[in-house]
Amino acid sequence: MHIVIVNRWPRFFDGVRWDNELTRYEEYVDHEANRVSYVVDGPGAEGVLADPAKIAHLVRVADVNDVAALRAAVREITVRVGPVDELIALSEFTLEIAAKVREDLAIPGPTVDEVAVYRDKVRMKQVLEKAGIRVPRFAACVSAEQVRSFADSCSYPLILKPLAAAASIGVRRVDDAAALDAALSSIVLADYEIEEFVTGEIYHVDGFADDAAHVPFQAVSRYINDCLSFTQGAPLGSVLLNPSPRRALIEEFSRQIVSALDLRRLPFHLEVFVTPAGEPVFLEIGGRVGGAEVPHLLYRVFGVNLYEMFLRVLSGEPVPAVPEHVDSSGGWLIMPKSAERAERVVRAASMRELVPAVWRELLPEPGHVLAPGGAYDALHRGRFILLHEDERVVEAGIRKIIENFDFEAESL
Repeated sequence: MHIVIVNRWPRFFDGVRWDNELTRYEEYVDHEANRVSYVVDGPGAEGVLADPAKIAHLVRVADVNDVAALRAAVREITVRVGPVDELIALSEFTLEIAAKVREDLAIPGPTVDEVAVYRDKVRMKQVLEKAGIRVPRFAACVSAEQVRSFADSCSYPLILKPLAAAASIGVRRVDDAAALDAALSSIVLADYEIEEFVTGEIYHVDGFADDAAHVPFQAVSRYINDCLSFTQGAPLGSVLLNPSPRRALIEEFSRQIVSALDLRRLPFHLEVFVTPAGEPVFLEIGGRVGGAEVPHLLYRVFGVNLYEMFLRVLSGEPVPAVPEHVDSSGGWLIMPKSAERAERVVRAASMRELVPAVWRELLPEPGHVLAPGGAYDALHRGRFILLHEDERVVEAGIRKIIENFDFEAESL
């Protein structure tokens, strides 16, 4: 096979950061049995660690998420190496772009329509609603008048959400008609959907769908706070659930969703509401490995590397066997940096002594300048992974960190 890997992620070797350490292309894709080429941007070049002698061709572009640049790079690789059998992109933000390039260049693999069921937030809910699975009331934003009509029929609060974004980027809660009018004046309507606000706890399910749209592995976690609140400066974390009726309910709901969407041979990150009445409601799904500390926690607790499963399958191997399931727990927490201003760190104190369940922590050094904003894998005020067999101990540890985190910085 001729495999082209699109990479936008660096890897770190300072003994401190662990981001992307599980995306080991050189280990999980056989560079001797296959011809393997790469398209990278600046950070992505730092994540390609294969022996250069085993790389068929590498093209560096300014931004792998520029569809024209990616198309041109894959064309160059095709001329130099030959037809492409598999175009691999692991990043949420590159999935749709890679699908467009596949279609443009007649490369096998998921098409734009196929990717839409785990990228387009209207399309995924349309499919699930037709299958009889509970989803929030929703509508594509066709016109301002149509959106206002939906709001009148649904009542406030409502959620405005980009069709194909991730990590709650661009998501807005609107609490009344005035807030809706203000939001509509500042967005591109065609890029958004509107949906009802669902009250309940939010869970995420991280797993893998096999050749038959079955789920050989999944893990259920309960969020502490939520992704939208994180964009507004609140801490974000989650706790792996121990065996319980609630976990079994969500696992079965997850299997129904994967089957209805016909997801095959790929990882998924599913988010689900459970209402006060105990009813599961679909929130959204991504056909990729979960972000933040999720893959690192799952690998440590269960011995399952979802990146490895995906890369081995895409390079022609069967779905890897899943280790015997261990019913343990763990969790993670991010204490976010400021979204509005840069800050110079004065102090970021370790939480290991106060919370013995902490397995890993990532803290900025005094004097380090934290740029505003950033995704979950940025260097924030503090990032933590906790391990314990009891989810109650994990949650208590996370809440203790939130209450006692000793951080000081100077605004710049």
